[in-house]
Order: sequence, then C-alpha cells, then structure tokens
Amino acid sequence: MAITSGLVLFAVIWFMTFLVIIPIRIETQGEKGSIEPGTHAGAPENHYLKQKALITTGVTCLLWVVIAGIILSGVISVNDFDWFDRLPDRS
Repeated sequence: MAITSGLVLFAVIWFMTFLVIIPIRIETQGEKGSIEPGTHAGAPENHYLKQKALITTGVTCLLWVVIAGIILSGVISVNDFDWFDRLPDRS
C-alpha cells in the first residue's frame, strides 16, 4: 500500500466513522426548551463537534491499523473479491 492509498483509506474511514458518531448525544432545541423563532424544534442545540472529532480520530486510528495490517499482510487481497474470474492469477 502506497502512502496515498493509506491516506485515502484513513480519510474514508474517518468520514464514515464521523457520520456514525455525529448523532450520538445530540441535544435538540425542543429538548432544551429554547426554540429559536424560524427553526424547527428538532434543530440541534449542541453538537460537541470538537469532542466527536477527537473521538473519531482515535477510533479511526485503531481501525486503520487493523485494516492496513490486513491489507499489507495479504490475508485479504483483490483476488479474493474476483467472483467472476476476470483478474489474472497472482501466484
């Protein structure tokens, strides 16, 4: 895996993890009881984005190490996903 591939893998894992973590512990304006005029009651009041970004980075580092290790060790390769036998054998 090249450096660029590793960075792209990290970015993809980071954004996927961030999208999963964003809705956790979200507080809406309706729950807080202070609805701004012109907004919906379900609009978020507090996101805690800095904390969620730090948590996402930590989780992503762990996932990236595991996934990159699997890719670099050769346990799983592209040929494992070649269900229609279109790729040449890499023996």
